[in-house]
This record gives sequence, C-alpha cells and structure tokens, in this order.
Amino acid sequence: MTNYPGLKMLIAGEWIAEGGAGTMPVNNPATEAKIGDCPMVSSEQLDAAVAAADEAFPKWAATPGAERHKILRRAAELLRERKTDIARIVMLEVGKPNAQALGEIGSAADLIDFLGEEAKRQGGRLVPVRSPNLLQQRVTQEPIGPAALFTPWNFPINLPAKKIAGALAAGCSCILKPAETTPASAQMLVQCFTDAGVPAGVINLVFGDPAKISEHLITAPAMRKISFTGSTAVGKQLGALAAQGLKRFTAELGGHAPVVIGKSADFDRTVAACAATKYRNAGQVCVSPTRFLAARDIYDRFVSEFVARVNDLKVGDPSADDSVTMGPLAHAGRVNAMQELMGALGGSKGEIVTGGSAIEGPGHFFQPTVIANPSANSRLMTEEPFGPVAGIVPYDDIEDAVRIANSLRYGLAAYAFTADLDESHYLGGALRAGMVAINHFAVGSPETPFGGTGDSGFGSESGVEGYLGYTETKLVTVAKSGG
Repeated sequence: MTNYPGLKMLIAGEWIAEGGAGTMPVNNPATEAKIGDCPMVSSEQLDAAVAAADEAFPKWAATPGAERHKILRRAAELLRERKTDIARIVMLEVGKPNAQALGEIGSAADLIDFLGEEAKRQGGRLVPVRSPNLLQQRVTQEPIGPAALFTPWNFPINLPAKKIAGALAAGCSCILKPAETTPASAQMLVQCFTDAGVPAGVINLVFGDPAKISEHLITAPAMRKISFTGSTAVGKQLGALAAQGLKRFTAELGGHAPVVIGKSADFDRTVAACAATKYRNAGQVCVSPTRFLAARDIYDRFVSEFVARVNDLKVGDPSADDSVTMGPLAHAGRVNAMQELMGALGGSKGEIVTGGSAIEGPGHFFQPTVIANPSANSRLMTEEPFGPVAGIVPYDDIEDAVRIANSLRYGLAAYAFTADLDESHYLGGALRAGMVAINHFAVGSPETPFGGTGDSGFGSESGVEGYLGYTETKLVTVAKSGG
C-alpha cells in the first residue's frame, strides 16, 4: 500500500511542515485509525499566503495564455502519471473504492486540460460600432485577482482541480483550503501544478480550522474571488461575508436530486443505472440521485428490482478489498445523521425496505438503505441525506412527478428516464435545476457548466463558465483622434 505522505502546506513557493496553530489528526474512515498529522495554519501564515498570492498575481496575469495552457497541460499529464499512488491516498482519506478514485482523477485531469485550453481560446470579442467617429469597440475578460478556494472531502481531487485550473487558466493566483480530512489528496494535486512549472506564490495550500481560515481569507482586502463547494448553510454564511467586501462569489451547494422514471423507460437499464449511481461514494455526492419518482404502473416492480441490486452491493474497506463497491461514510457524524433520519421514519413517513442501520465494528459504515413511499413532508423527502439512503415514491401523471421534483428549494441536478420523446422534451424544460440529464446520470463533463439554482447555489464551474468565473468584463472603445 502507498505510504501516507508527510503533510505540508505551500506558501510563497515553500513547502511548510510546521503549522503555526499546531496539528490535527487525519483518520481513515474505514478503520478509524490515525494515518497522519496535519499542520494547522496560523493567522501569520495566512497573511503570508495572501501576500504571496497578491504579489504573484500581476506577473501571472501578464503571462501569455499559451504559456499558462502549457503549464496546465503538463499538470494534467503529471496527474495521470501519478494516478495510481494518488488513488490509494484518496481511498485512505475518503474510503472511496479504487475504480471510483481512479475515475475521479481521470476526470480531474480532463478538466485541467479543457480549462487550460480556454487560456488560449478566450481572446474577447469585437462589437460593431454605431458611429463613424468610432474606430473599434472590443470586450475582453481580465483576470479578477487572487482567489480563495474552499473544497469539501467527497471529491478531494476533482473539486480542487476545477477551481485551481479555472483560476490559473484565467490568470488568477489562488489559495486552496481543502477539507481538513483530505489534506494529502490536495497536497498531491497541488504538487502536480508546482512540478509542472506554476511559479511561486501563484498557488498556495493551507490546512486548518475551516471557519477561521474562511473568515480570514474572505475579509482580506487582496482576495477578489471566493469559490466554495459545500453545504447550503455554510455557503450562505460565506456568501454574506463575501458580499460585505463586494467580492465575486461562486457557490456550489447542497442538492436533493429527483429522478423521474416514466413507464416507457428501458426498465432494466434504468434500474441498473439508478442503483449503481445512488450508492457511488456511499451516496456522499452533491448530485447523487435521492428522490426516485416512479410511474405507478411500474412502481412495485421498480422497488423490488432496485432493492435486489442494492442487496448485491459489497460494503467494506476498499483499501483492504478491491471487490468492495461501497465504502464508509466520511466520519461518525454522517453515521449519526443517517440514524437520525431512520428514526424519523415509520408509519406514514415511509417503510424501510432494506438496510436502515449502522454496521457494527470499526469504521463509519451504514447499510445501503431503501425507503418505500416516504411521505412528502418526511425528512428524507425534504432534507438532503448525503448518504446511502434512497426514497422511492409512485406518481400518477407526469405533471404530478414534476410537482414533487420541484417542491424543494434545492436545484442542483435532476434526472429523468423515458422513451417518450414528448415527455423527454417536457421534462427537460419543466424540471427546475441547474443541470438536467435525460436517460443518464452524467451531468459533469469538462466542456459543460456545473452549478445549481435556489438553495443549491449560483454560478458555474467547468466549461467556459469555469474560466469566465475568474474574470471581469472590460470594454475598450476607441474613437478617431480629434473626432
């Protein structure tokens, strides 16, 4: 097994093993064993990181887009070359099965490639003039400035990669604060960028207390862009803090994705995709399908087949057994949250068809769980579970399904399966979400925007939006001399 690395922060081009605020333990969620000690950044070290990003910004912003692309392309190549070792660290820190960890790393490299290409493509545009006295009107996208990047633990490579690549491609410097439970994954990713030639100070990495670091960085005058992925509650707090400084804020927050399953859908393909996708990363995915809405004609059959597939999942420590298909939850708090959710069921609130309990022994494991016919006002149907729990309810007509799907303030991802072309077009327009997928679950690709509406946040990452989010629009209009 790959050894867990010694943890270091990166400030002004120097790797620093000693945190001014002490250390914190890093534990394997599958065994609860301590695997490392992580340095915690002090206020003085944060100030140094801000100063480094501020000082490095003008030169990096002036670096030609083709050169920025060359460095980012090399970073993606290094990430691919190191994928086996990095995947093992992701397994240790998150409990993600190896195939899923490798898939995450591959998609992260593709994201870096695409956003690096945007550095060459985004040259602005010319706007036709209205007056004969005007010679030219051009619109350009200027890098906004140093960016503070905050990422969670569930995708410790992909989420930091898309933020770092978007910022660097646009010409911004940045400070990354990853989740305190996945520091080594972030460190190995950042090492790819520095080894690729990113200059000192352009990218900085800090670990420590999330609340203290976020407040310190967001209120620092030099920081001009904030990008956050995490819970809706924290996103609202950070957004308010950013607004006080009139700083650009991108937020990718919680979700509670509905899946509308029409009676015309390819049944076997649909149920297989639903069961496999729901329990990916133990359901700890912001776009995880959670509320399954099945046409009443196929409801009983769908529940039965879904449960059969769920019962075939193998739960365990993926770093010890390559055949494991679902690993642990991130920490004990997630297990407690699942138990509380189960305690709110029963009677008219929904029937536990399979699962419903924590798994005894070491590690933060919870059984893959299916709830049949949960009520509309149950906690499962109104609060994001962020775990291996699925609710399945019947609907009578497609308008009823859309009403249920759109009943929450979440609006990150929504899905539908149908062979009816008219129904497909209707659902694509009627489902209220930042991303809608019909007959599949792939809402995240390097070329397409990733973001939500309502309580799921605003702004997008990936695609051209992932580049433009780190820029400001500038108009230059030129008149004839003396005219």
